[in-house]
Amino acid sequence: MSTLESYPAFINLVKERYSCRAYDLGRTSLDHDLITAVIDAARLAPSACNRQPWLFVVVEGEEDRRKIFSAYQRDWILSAPAYIIALGDKTEGWVRPFDKLSHIGVDLGIAVEHLCLAAASLGLGTCWVCNFDPAVLREAFSIPERYEPVAIIPIGWPAPDSPATEKHRKSPEQIIQWGGFTH
Repeated sequence: MSTLESYPAFINLVKERYSCRAYDLGRTSLDHDLITAVIDAARLAPSACNRQPWLFVVVEGEEDRRKIFSAYQRDWILSAPAYIIALGDKTEGWVRPFDKLSHIGVDLGIAVEHLCLAAASLGLGTCWVCNFDPAVLREAFSIPERYEPVAIIPIGWPAPDSPATEKHRKSPEQIIQWGGFTH
């Protein structure tokens, strides 16, 4: 098999994955095996020094939906049948010794994107939600202080009338710098 032979399937998955903000209201539950499968993809993600500083809390049902809404007050989020709260374990994260930069956000970013791509491969919709009130989320779900809420990922079957939004991305020429910077 040539180096690029399997690339088209992967790049098509990346191109097709979008931030889903409308879920099929006729499918109000999600099989736990599907949720476990997408979280398993996150589990397999690389992390700094293999610390794996993550915990994924799955919440579903009307009471949890109201709690999620209390932290992120956008109506669209109420259509999701389930949510995955991605938490970074502050006691497990690797810190770069030179400048004390914690890599929890990087590690969780990699893991959550693995999760989102796995969900897309199963026909499920997801959306990264980072603009939420972490204090409200922490209180609503009794999240211990050692965990940092990083993202809320609504997950479910996309609504039939909710097409992917057009992606506007910079060209490769705009984001690739070969050989460093010249003066």
